[in-house]
Amino acid sequence: MNTLQDASSVHIMRAMRPFIRQATRQDTEKVADVLREAARWLQRSEMAMWRDDELVPSRIAADVNAGLFFIAECDGEAAGVVKFQLEDGQFWPDVPQTESAFVHRLAVRRRFARRGISSALLSWAVERARSLRRDYLRLDCEASRPKLRKVYERFGFVHHSDRQVGPYFVSRYQYRVTGLESPPFHKPNNSAQFSIDEGQRHRASVQ
Repeated sequence: MNTLQDASSVHIMRAMRPFIRQATRQDTEKVADVLREAARWLQRSEMAMWRDDELVPSRIAADVNAGLFFIAECDGEAAGVVKFQLEDGQFWPDVPQTESAFVHRLAVRRRFARRGISSALLSWAVERARSLRRDYLRLDCEASRPKLRKVYERFGFVHHSDRQVGPYFVSRYQYRVTGLESPPFHKPNNSAQFSIDEGQRHRASVQ
């Protein structure tokens, strides 16, 4: 999650310039480790979102192998991850799947918190959705987490609706991709370097 940064944090963020690339099979443990660290921090903060046993490498290996996870690296170290997919029939069954891209499991290591990593990953996701000719980038979060919702709203996401999905009551947000030159706060050329495997550009998968 992101908050407003002081001048020194902004300086560090710019100096780091995260490099975003697609995770490979060899990165499965690395992705799982970032997610587990985020899950433990959320649990300690009484904001539990994922169970630690959900994030063992064997449970996320299929998504990594399908090319759905992307890593933000700073000086060669994994600073954050995000899952990017082109279909989401579980949380967004009521929207045309071909008009949207979806993000899940956005997580940042604590030592890189407040350094713009999450915003860089969201900016990357907007640009990737645009390159795939999608009209919207969509995501969801627990409706009971106002601080997290504010993070997405500050970035430029607009509340779409609330929905009960199994045991979860979520707020769904969307970002209009078409008709915009770049995300409002973090233009890609200033915040991150992007690497997209062309062989995976048109891969679609369901969460």
